[in-house]
Amino acid sequence: MNPAVGLIAFVAVSLTTAAIGFYGLRVSRTTGDFYVASRTVRPWWNASAIGGEYLSAASFLGVAGLILISGTDALWFPIGYTAGYLMLLLFVAAPLRRSGAYTIPDFTESRLDSKMVRRVTSLVVVAVGWLYIVPQLHGAALTIRITTGLPSWVGSTAVVVVVCLTVVAGGMRSITFVQAFQYWLKLTALAVPVVFVLLSLAGNGTPAQAPLPVNPSGLPAASAYQNISLMVALLFGTLGLPHVLVRFYTNPDGQSARRTTLIVLGLLSVFYLFPTLAGALGRVFTPGLAQSGQADALVLLLPGKLVGGPAGDMLSALVVAGAFAAFLSTTSGLVVSLSGVISQDLFGGSVRGFRLAAVLAAVVPLGFAFMTDSLALAGSVGLVFAFTASTICPVLLLGIWWRGLTDAGAIAGMLTGGLLCGGAMVAGTVLAAAPAWLAQPAAWTVPAAFAVTIGVSLGTKGRVPASVNRVMSRLHVPERPVVTERP
Repeated sequence: MNPAVGLIAFVAVSLTTAAIGFYGLRVSRTTGDFYVASRTVRPWWNASAIGGEYLSAASFLGVAGLILISGTDALWFPIGYTAGYLMLLLFVAAPLRRSGAYTIPDFTESRLDSKMVRRVTSLVVVAVGWLYIVPQLHGAALTIRITTGLPSWVGSTAVVVVVCLTVVAGGMRSITFVQAFQYWLKLTALAVPVVFVLLSLAGNGTPAQAPLPVNPSGLPAASAYQNISLMVALLFGTLGLPHVLVRFYTNPDGQSARRTTLIVLGLLSVFYLFPTLAGALGRVFTPGLAQSGQADALVLLLPGKLVGGPAGDMLSALVVAGAFAAFLSTTSGLVVSLSGVISQDLFGGSVRGFRLAAVLAAVVPLGFAFMTDSLALAGSVGLVFAFTASTICPVLLLGIWWRGLTDAGAIAGMLTGGLLCGGAMVAGTVLAAAPAWLAQPAAWTVPAAFAVTIGVSLGTKGRVPASVNRVMSRLHVPERPVVTERP
């Protein structure tokens, strides 16, 4: 790929993102605008924004790379990412919107009437957010290095700078405009090159290929345990992602939150067709990328290898723009959600505090990204889902659906899940050949977190808050429709 073309695409999407973010400054005035867009975002607009922030580096680059490496085993990733939203629709979306909270710590504090639960939840949310931002910065580093030849740190730093500018400019309302635009950019950036490549292959005949190995990477197939554990992580992890959950607070009511989730299911289903097709094409025509350790760069390199010439460069530029849209939109959503938590706990919850928290939320993971090497993108994000499923998800689900949850149970469950899953992640990274139960820990850490949360709550029944009936009623009683009298 021509480095100049890649650089132009990178600069163009960054400037467009910043321009849309600065537009949000014109309509962001109140604290409610910065935290939850004053709860006025309609379902289609909000669904596009959720699609924009949810489809991260793992979705845009990692899924195709994993299919190149692992074949059908990797299809569990797009299935799990999408099916997790069905769980959100059924169990979380409407009650969470009715809670009236700004952030997940707000919800746990009001539900359990405990400042300590709020503090622990805040720490977990910040940990999850930072763990999730780091792979986005790794993806940006990979993309800028592969497509332009610039040093890796340029990509990571550019993402943090653009995100800080847009979030500080207008908060949630500003980011809503940015992320909705970026979903459609990402869909276009994958769909157009994949369709063009398929039409090119059909028109020119299939290129002559050397006999291909059945498994280009030579890695063993995933075991039943690994697939089950991965699905547990993706299904339950989606329920606890802070940047996704905070978007439901922006809907006007619970009914619109459910409609938003239904639309998101459709948007995700359409999107994941294209990285799946890209991975299949790469497995047939460019298996050498798996053997050379460039699997995550498949969607970036595929147009140049199968189309070539100026057309290949233009298609590659479109993919680069979509890739940076993925890094920017997901990182923006995470920074907004973390800013809300950090500013309320450390800076008083003001607009100025939100802006200071945004800079802190973006700069800290940049330091971690500089100190670490990128794993396979989809795999590393899968571990973040496992951590989220083991910490936030049990408290959220039980807090919405079980009156018997106590503050002691919630704290014990979050600490147990965090220590078990975090320890497994560290051990799996350190060990050269980690066993499957460490490499994919969700199958045992999630049940352990639920069991401890329930067990400790049953043992501390006297700590069930007196406000539980009032709070549960607010969560589960549908809002009354507004009836407008006819003149």
